[in-house]
Amino acid sequence: MKRLIYRLEESLIGLLLVSTTLLVFIEVLLRFFFDTGLLWAQEATLNLAAWMVLLGASWGVREGAHIGVDAAIRLFPAPWQRRLTLLAVALCLAYCALFLYGAWIYLSKLKLIGIEMEDLPLKRWQVMSILPVGLGLLVLRFLEVGIKVWRGQMQGFALADEARDSMHLVSDQQKV
Repeated sequence: MKRLIYRLEESLIGLLLVSTTLLVFIEVLLRFFFDTGLLWAQEATLNLAAWMVLLGASWGVREGAHIGVDAAIRLFPAPWQRRLTLLAVALCLAYCALFLYGAWIYLSKLKLIGIEMEDLPLKRWQVMSILPVGLGLLVLRFLEVGIKVWRGQMQGFALADEARDSMHLVSDQQKV
């Protein structure tokens, strides 16, 4: 089940990326070659990008794809690294919880008022529903990280280590 959800999440992010790229490409072609355009393209592109960013942020936490600046934390002994990571997770959860609360209030008011998008035939609250969905996914991802660190299954955030990756690339090129 977990694998199915992961694949669905990745597929949705990919679909959003392809849709956004295709929409922008078509809009550019229409504007530069036919002196026309799609009235709703800019609004749709911005909203597709918002969905992609929030879902992508959650995916990044899951995969450890975010850039990590943890050099200072690595100076501490292992037990302190763990504590500092748990503190960082708690701060991330608090941040997401505050935004989730604000998003819920915002969406409730949008739904109550019934405002529509300017160029799309959709209610604004429907399009903005990515806020609680994306932030909720982020909360779940940070909870997963926190539980793994608490249980000792992870030492810290699984973060992208660009310096190490670059050194591997350099050593591979020197072999050629």
